[in-house]
Amino acid sequence: MICQECKERPASLHFTKVVNGEKTVIQLCERCAQEKGEMFLLEGGAGFSINDLLAGLLNPSSFQNASPHTALGSQIVQCDVCGMTYQQFANIGRFGCANCYNAFRKELIPILKKLHSGNIVHGGKVPARMGGSLHLKKKIQECKSELAALIEQEEFEKAAEVRDQIRSLEKKLAEGEEKME
Repeated sequence: MICQECKERPASLHFTKVVNGEKTVIQLCERCAQEKGEMFLLEGGAGFSINDLLAGLLNPSSFQNASPHTALGSQIVQCDVCGMTYQQFANIGRFGCANCYNAFRKELIPILKKLHSGNIVHGGKVPARMGGSLHLKKKIQECKSELAALIEQEEFEKAAEVRDQIRSLEKKLAEGEEKME
Protein backbone atom coordinates (compact mmCIF):
# COMPACT_ATOMS: atom_id res chain seq x y z
CA MET A 1 0.00 0.00 0.00
CA ILE A 2 1.11 3.55 -0.76
CA CYS A 3 0.70 6.38 1.76
CA GLN A 4 -2.64 8.13 1.23
CA GLU A 5 -1.13 11.50 2.19
CA CYS A 6 2.11 11.85 0.18
CA LYS A 7 1.42 9.06 -2.35
CA GLU A 8 5.20 8.42 -2.51
CA ARG A 9 6.33 6.17 0.34
CA PRO A 10 4.92 2.81 1.39
CA ALA A 11 2.30 3.00 4.13
CA SER A 12 3.57 1.41 7.31
CA LEU A 13 0.78 2.53 9.61
CA HIS A 14 -2.84 1.57 9.17
CA PHE A 15 -5.41 3.40 11.29
CA THR A 16 -9.03 2.43 11.58
CA LYS A 17 -11.30 5.07 13.07
CA VAL A 18 -14.91 4.38 13.97
CA VAL A 19 -16.98 7.48 14.62
CA ASN A 20 -20.74 7.14 15.11
CA GLY A 21 -20.63 3.70 13.51
CA GLU A 22 -18.83 4.99 10.40
CA LYS A 23 -15.51 3.21 9.74
CA THR A 24 -12.62 5.06 8.10
CA VAL A 25 -9.30 3.40 7.24
CA ILE A 26 -6.22 5.59 6.83
CA GLN A 27 -2.92 4.27 5.40
CA LEU A 28 0.09 6.50 6.18
CA CYS A 29 3.86 6.36 6.04
CA GLU A 30 5.79 7.17 9.22
CA ARG A 31 6.73 10.68 8.15
CA CYS A 32 3.18 11.72 7.19
CA ALA A 33 1.80 10.17 10.36
CA GLN A 34 4.20 12.22 12.49
CA GLU A 35 3.36 15.38 10.56
CA LYS A 36 -0.37 14.79 10.94
CA GLY A 37 0.03 13.83 14.59
CA GLU A 38 -1.78 10.56 13.95
CA MET A 39 0.97 8.29 15.18
CA PHE A 40 1.54 7.36 18.80
CA LEU A 41 5.20 8.31 18.76
CA LEU A 42 7.19 10.41 21.11
CA GLU A 43 9.33 13.26 19.82
CA GLY A 44 12.49 11.19 19.48
CA GLY A 45 10.74 8.67 17.26
CA ALA A 46 10.70 6.07 20.01
CA GLY A 47 7.69 3.77 20.01
CA PHE A 48 4.66 4.27 22.18
CA SER A 49 5.15 2.02 25.18
CA ILE A 50 2.68 0.29 27.45
CA ASN A 51 4.07 2.41 30.30
CA ASP A 52 3.01 5.55 28.43
CA LEU A 53 -0.45 4.06 28.01
CA LEU A 54 -0.70 3.19 31.71
CA ALA A 55 0.58 6.62 32.72
CA GLY A 56 -2.22 8.15 30.67
CA LEU A 57 -4.81 5.83 32.20
CA LEU A 58 -3.53 6.42 35.72
CA ASN A 59 -3.59 10.17 35.46
CA PRO A 60 -5.49 11.05 38.63
CA SER A 61 -7.49 13.75 36.86
CA SER A 62 -9.12 11.07 34.69
CA PHE A 63 -10.47 9.21 37.73
CA GLN A 64 -12.82 11.11 39.97
CA ASN A 65 -12.48 8.73 42.92
CA ALA A 66 -8.72 8.30 42.68
CA SER A 67 -6.70 10.73 44.74
CA PRO A 68 -2.96 10.85 45.33
CA HIS A 69 -3.66 11.93 48.91
CA THR A 70 -4.69 9.90 51.93
CA ALA A 71 -7.77 10.51 54.02
CA LEU A 72 -5.65 12.73 56.28
CA GLY A 73 -5.86 15.50 53.72
CA SER A 74 -2.64 16.75 52.23
CA GLN A 75 -0.36 13.87 53.27
CA ILE A 76 1.12 12.32 50.13
CA VAL A 77 0.85 8.55 49.71
CA GLN A 78 4.31 7.06 49.42
CA CYS A 79 5.74 3.54 49.28
CA ASP A 80 7.67 2.68 52.46
CA VAL A 81 10.15 0.47 50.60
CA CYS A 82 11.18 2.37 47.46
CA GLY A 83 9.93 5.86 48.35
CA MET A 84 7.85 6.30 45.19
CA THR A 85 4.86 8.60 45.53
CA TYR A 86 1.49 7.93 43.93
CA GLN A 87 1.98 11.00 41.72
CA GLN A 88 5.29 9.59 40.42
CA PHE A 89 3.58 6.28 39.74
CA ALA A 90 0.75 8.02 37.88
CA ASN A 91 3.25 9.97 35.76
CA ILE A 92 5.42 7.03 34.71
CA GLY A 93 2.81 4.24 34.82
CA ARG A 94 5.10 1.76 36.53
CA PHE A 95 5.61 0.73 40.15
CA GLY A 96 8.98 1.14 41.82
CA CYS A 97 8.74 -2.17 43.70
CA ALA A 98 6.34 -4.96 44.63
CA ASN A 99 5.33 -3.16 47.83
CA CYS A 100 3.84 -0.29 45.79
CA TYR A 101 0.76 -2.47 45.15
CA ASN A 102 0.02 -2.41 48.87
CA ALA A 103 1.08 1.20 49.42
CA PHE A 104 -1.24 2.53 46.69
CA ARG A 105 -4.06 0.00 47.24
CA LYS A 106 -6.70 2.59 48.18
CA GLU A 107 -5.91 4.70 45.12
CA LEU A 108 -5.80 1.69 42.78
CA ILE A 109 -9.18 0.17 43.69
CA PRO A 110 -11.34 2.76 41.84
CA ILE A 111 -8.96 2.62 38.87
CA LEU A 112 -9.07 -1.18 38.69
CA LYS A 113 -12.85 -1.18 39.03
CA LYS A 114 -13.12 1.24 36.13
CA LEU A 115 -10.65 -0.66 33.95
CA HIS A 116 -11.99 -4.14 34.71
CA SER A 117 -15.75 -3.62 34.71
CA GLY A 118 -16.06 -3.52 38.48
CA ASN A 119 -13.69 -6.41 39.25
CA ILE A 120 -10.71 -5.89 41.53
CA VAL A 121 -9.79 -9.52 42.20
CA HIS A 122 -8.21 -11.73 39.57
CA GLY A 123 -9.77 -15.20 39.71
CA GLY A 124 -7.34 -16.77 37.30
CA LYS A 125 -7.88 -19.66 34.93
CA VAL A 126 -6.84 -23.28 35.04
CA PRO A 127 -6.55 -25.40 31.89
CA ALA A 128 -9.41 -27.92 31.76
CA ARG A 129 -7.15 -30.93 31.25
CA MET A 130 -5.06 -30.09 34.31
CA GLY A 131 -7.55 -28.71 36.78
CA GLY A 132 -10.43 -31.16 36.94
CA SER A 133 -10.41 -31.40 40.73
CA LEU A 134 -9.76 -27.67 41.07
CA HIS A 135 -12.84 -26.91 38.97
CA LEU A 136 -14.91 -29.24 41.17
CA LYS A 137 -13.58 -27.65 44.36
CA LYS A 138 -14.37 -24.19 43.03
CA LYS A 139 -17.90 -25.27 42.05
CA ILE A 140 -18.41 -26.77 45.52
CA GLN A 141 -17.33 -23.49 47.12
CA GLU A 142 -19.73 -21.54 44.90
CA CYS A 143 -22.56 -23.92 45.79
CA LYS A 144 -21.79 -23.62 49.50
CA SER A 145 -21.98 -19.83 49.24
CA GLU A 146 -25.26 -20.13 47.38
CA LEU A 147 -26.54 -22.57 50.01
CA ALA A 148 -25.72 -20.16 52.83
CA ALA A 149 -27.53 -17.35 51.01
CA LEU A 150 -30.60 -19.53 50.42
CA ILE A 151 -30.73 -20.55 54.07
CA GLU A 152 -30.43 -16.90 55.08
CA GLN A 153 -33.38 -16.11 52.79
CA GLU A 154 -35.27 -19.11 54.21
CA GLU A 155 -35.69 -20.72 50.79
CA PHE A 156 -35.31 -24.23 52.11
CA GLU A 157 -36.56 -26.13 49.03
CA LYS A 158 -33.93 -24.52 46.82
CA ALA A 159 -31.37 -24.96 49.59
CA ALA A 160 -32.08 -28.70 49.67
CA GLU A 161 -31.48 -28.91 45.91
CA VAL A 162 -28.17 -27.07 46.25
CA ARG A 163 -27.21 -29.32 49.21
CA ASP A 164 -27.83 -32.38 47.02
CA GLN A 165 -25.77 -30.82 44.24
CA ILE A 166 -22.92 -30.25 46.70
CA ARG A 167 -23.06 -33.88 47.82
CA SER A 168 -22.97 -35.02 44.20
CA LEU A 169 -19.98 -32.82 43.43
CA GLU A 170 -18.15 -33.99 46.56
CA LYS A 171 -18.79 -37.59 45.52
CA LYS A 172 -17.32 -36.89 42.05
CA LEU A 173 -14.34 -35.21 43.69
CA ALA A 174 -13.73 -38.20 45.97
CA GLU A 175 -13.98 -40.63 43.03
CA GLY A 176 -11.54 -38.53 41.00
CA GLU A 177 -9.02 -38.48 43.84
CA GLU A 178 -9.29 -42.27 44.26
CA LYS A 179 -8.50 -42.76 40.56
CA MET A 180 -5.37 -40.61 40.88
CA GLU A 181 -4.01 -42.70 43.78
